[in-house]
Amino acid sequence: MPINTDPCEGTSKRWRKDPNNWILGIFYYNKEDLRVFPPKKNEDMGSTINFANPKSILALLMAMAFFGMVIFFILNKK
Repeated sequence: MPINTDPCEGTSKRWRKDPNNWILGIFYYNKEDLRVFPPKKNEDMGSTINFANPKSILALLMAMAFFGMVIFFILNKK
């Protein structure tokens, strides 16, 4: 596995602008991109999740579990 997973700026821009890498225009899915959180179509809007990367799915599930536990403890506070 390569140490530096960040592509060059030109490759990143090409991947971001390619409509084939976006499912329904909002879900980023690119098997070539090894980044877990690549930038959104509009870089100024932050990052998104690369659903083609298993590490991204794991990160999403962990975040959902964390927030689910927080809500559970708030609602069950006595």
